[in-house]
Amino acid sequence: MCGKPAHRRQSGLTLPEMMFTLMVGSLLGAAVLSFSLYAGKSFAALTNYVDLEQKSQNALDRMTREVRQVRRVLNFGTTMLRGQVITNTITFEDSDGENLTYTFSNDVLIRSKLGVDRVMLTNCDYLTFQVFQRNPIAGQWDQWSTTVATNTKLISVSWVCSRNVLGNRMNTESVQTAKVVIRKE
Repeated sequence: MCGKPAHRRQSGLTLPEMMFTLMVGSLLGAAVLSFSLYAGKSFAALTNYVDLEQKSQNALDRMTREVRQVRRVLNFGTTMLRGQVITNTITFEDSDGENLTYTFSNDVLIRSKLGVDRVMLTNCDYLTFQVFQRNPIAGQWDQWSTTVATNTKLISVSWVCSRNVLGNRMNTESVQTAKVVIRKE
C-alpha cells in the first residue's frame, strides 16, 4: 500500500451536459405549456359553443311555438341592409288578444308581452326577421316578400351569436334559421 493515493471518480455533470439537460427540459416544458394553452382554449370554445347552441335552441323553440299560435302580425319595423328589407321589430296579436313583440337591438333579442320584457338572446352579431305573404297564385307554394303586416303568413328568423373566448371574438355557434307559418290566420 505504498504509492499513490487512489483517485476517485467524482459524480456530477459537466457544463455541456448541464446545458444540454436544461435545453431539453426547457423544450419539454414549452411543449407542455403550449399544449395546455391550446387544450384550455379548445375546452373554453367548446363549452361556449354548447352554451350558445342550447340558449339559441331554447329561444328558437319558444319563438316558433308562439308565432305559430298568434292570430296575425300587427306591424313590423324594417331597415335596409345590403339592398334587402330586414325586420328588426315585429308585433303580433297573440292568441289571447294581447300584443306580443320581438325586438332585436344592441345585440339582444327581447320578447315583450303585457309590459314584461324578457331577454331571449344576448351576444347576437346578426338577427333578422323577414315577412312573407301567401302566394297569390293558387296551387303554388312560393313565398313572396310583403310590406303589408296584415298580408303576412310566414315569418323567417335568422341569427348568429358569438362571444369572447380568451380575448378573441369567436363565432362559436352555428347559424340559427327558421321559417314559421302563422297557423291561426
